[in-house]
Amino acid sequence: MERTRTSKGGQDRLHGLRAMRGWFAAAGLLAAVSLSPWPAPAFAAEVKYPVRPVRLVVPFPPGAASDFLGRTLGARLFETWGQQVVVDNRPGAGGILGGQIVAGSAPDGYTMALIGTPHLAAPLLQRDLPYRPIEDFTMVMQVASLANVLVVAQQLPVKTLPEFLAHAKARPGQLNMGSAGVGSGSHMAGEFFRQAAGIDTVHVPFKLLSDALSEMFAGRVHYYVFPVAAIAPVLREGRLRPIAVTSARRASGFPDVPAMTEAGLPGFVYDTWFGIVGPAKLPVPIVERWVTDLGRILREPDTVERMLKGGSDPAPSTSAEFLALMKAEFPRYAKLIKQANLRAD
Repeated sequence: MERTRTSKGGQDRLHGLRAMRGWFAAAGLLAAVSLSPWPAPAFAAEVKYPVRPVRLVVPFPPGAASDFLGRTLGARLFETWGQQVVVDNRPGAGGILGGQIVAGSAPDGYTMALIGTPHLAAPLLQRDLPYRPIEDFTMVMQVASLANVLVVAQQLPVKTLPEFLAHAKARPGQLNMGSAGVGSGSHMAGEFFRQAAGIDTVHVPFKLLSDALSEMFAGRVHYYVFPVAAIAPVLREGRLRPIAVTSARRASGFPDVPAMTEAGLPGFVYDTWFGIVGPAKLPVPIVERWVTDLGRILREPDTVERMLKGGSDPAPSTSAEFLALMKAEFPRYAKLIKQANLRAD
């Protein structure tokens, strides 16, 4: 059979037609991607993160429960990512300083924060907050739930919750309640407890945990509602007396300390939460990297054991679940702060 021969000009026209068909096909693909409501998986898979050290802002001082938690998780993420997660303690203004750093950073995942109760309490206590606590951040995931424990000075002649309540009610305005500062997690825990118990005590805020402990050892501060993780070493030394925990069940590290619900204050439960946030508009693939990798770490037996011994329960969540928690907690704090007529120093 005779084969048809094509001239050089015909070949050029043929190549041109093929090129145009390829161009139109590519344009059609791009249009389909741009019109799709879902991100293209191929593009998401190309995101490389992290490729340099990640800054994890902890708006609390060294030695706080959140500091221990941040360093524990940061070390495990370094093993997973091969990139340092540098804990940057930025206490000050009830957590506002740390929040401002993250809210004003680029949404690239290299400046993140480990937040807690003060993140929501601050805007309710401060008139001129430089950011909005929910709208100006990306809620990545909850990482832990911490039981709180009512701790009293050894000089206080009480050993049970009913004894403490009777002692406090018989002396209105005479007992001092310590905290880590106005709007801090320990302050909010103490205020929720004080309201539920119906007692009248004096709030004494401290900037340093060491100062608060010194005053408690001396008996001048009578009680403090600590996160278990922050006070665990001191309790094991026996220098302060634990009365009851505020969680629904006994803390894993202190099984002999009853929950308030069983010890004389039925229905009272208050857990402190901690979670990871980034600046607003953080790309979804970066959020998913945190949720996937940190979620796996928080389920590993070694991590779970270490956190439980430190007084915190791993509580990995999705981004949507953490956002829902924040939206539910905010009005709860607003009600408490209004009823207690609290103001920042």
